[in-house]
Amino acid sequence: MSFLIVLAALIFLMLAAYRGYSVILFAPVAALGAVLLTDPGAVAPVFSGIFMDKMVGFVKLYFPVFLLGAVFGKLIELSGFSESIVVAAIKYIGRTRANAVIVLVCALLTYGGVSLFVVVFAVYPFAAELYRQSNIPKRLMPGAIALGAFSFTMDTLPGTPQIQNIIPTTFFKTTGWAAPWLGVVGSIATLAAGLAFLEWRRRSAMATGEGYDAASPAAASAAPVAAPAAAVSAAPAAAAATATAGAAPAPSHARAELPHPLLSLAPLVLVGVANFILTKMIPGWYGESYALTADALPGLHAPVTLPIKSVIGIWAVEGALLLGILLTVATAFSRIRLSFADGTKAAVGGALLAAMNTASEYGFGGVIAALPGFLSVSEALRSVPNPLVNAAVSVTSLAGITGSASGGMSIALAAMSDQFIKAAEAAHIPLEVMHRVVAMASGGMDTLPHNGAVITLLAVTGLTHRQSYRDIFGITVIKTLAVFFVIAVYYLTGLV
Repeated sequence: MSFLIVLAALIFLMLAAYRGYSVILFAPVAALGAVLLTDPGAVAPVFSGIFMDKMVGFVKLYFPVFLLGAVFGKLIELSGFSESIVVAAIKYIGRTRANAVIVLVCALLTYGGVSLFVVVFAVYPFAAELYRQSNIPKRLMPGAIALGAFSFTMDTLPGTPQIQNIIPTTFFKTTGWAAPWLGVVGSIATLAAGLAFLEWRRRSAMATGEGYDAASPAAASAAPVAAPAAAVSAAPAAAAATATAGAAPAPSHARAELPHPLLSLAPLVLVGVANFILTKMIPGWYGESYALTADALPGLHAPVTLPIKSVIGIWAVEGALLLGILLTVATAFSRIRLSFADGTKAAVGGALLAAMNTASEYGFGGVIAALPGFLSVSEALRSVPNPLVNAAVSVTSLAGITGSASGGMSIALAAMSDQFIKAAEAAHIPLEVMHRVVAMASGGMDTLPHNGAVITLLAVTGLTHRQSYRDIFGITVIKTLAVFFVIAVYYLTGLV
């Protein structure tokens, strides 16, 4: 019975997310409903002592990453840098390689620190025009965008500033550059298999004579997509209502001249380089821990000691994004000046919504992990003897159930990180490897039909699950298999 209560809570939250209801509202409802069925008298104490404690703790650690990432992505859009990168990619790679162009542009933006939701809105107008000119069926476009934005640059490539790569750092005391060679191997495998799959789908569709408009006959007369500012607001489980269907509008920056592509790439490159340098330098600046005392801050009533190792990854990404924002403002101030206030307000609102959604799922995971029914789930997962396979299955399963990579990983790590660490240490597996496997697994089965990013992507492109989800699911399968491929590579070669 206790297991059924846990299962019912998970299914309830999954259905609420699929229907587009706010996870901020329904995560505590699902968690406390499970507590009510287990021990009615514990509902209020669990809410204050576990749910809110976990939720606030998540916001404390990760909200600055959400905020700086949202602002950076918005400024990259307003500056015209994203448009310039797309146009240059089309020019130098060629229109005949439409899939490769879209995947590359999405990958550059995502790895450069732009939120994947912003990437969808920024790239879609140009992707649609490229597909139209190449007469490639529009229904294949979401698969290409998903490969570029939702896969290897989100959680596999070492150093990616996306939140899926940052969350494990606080649990495993690692950095965003954990297991770099495994990350590179996993990224190459995902990219190669993904592009091969997309090209096979393109050739199969075009061999039947299907063209661009076949997938969406009404697209030409549909309304334009929602403003790109809504993209950041399209947080997991709340994204369904953030955009309206539509065809490709004209490029969003009607300017006589676009910024030079090298200038447009500079903030993205700076974020990557600064992230790497700060990761190396922060421990030297602060040592193992840093103490705030009344000698320096007389208003303190008691010393505050901060273990530096647990925040290196977070501080490095925050510093890198801040430098990227400053460079973007400095090099494109005339372009963003008039829309800076409204744009940053939209970015801040979106960051709040995205962070609170994930924090609510984290609080939900903390409550579920405390219930007796979860013990049976943990015991079942322990039956998988291999520590890395155990972690991968656990994380990707919860990511699939919640429809959120960061949410599913947060639930799994909140409940089972100690178990993962003990198992890894017993098997002499570096925690860097565990970090990379967990991060990759979070981006495996997360993109099931109720995933917020998937719903947003289909809404923006004006397509339906029936038309385009097959290609997204193909990328999902490839990404999930890549996790186990990386595990096999580690055991065969010892590569880290």
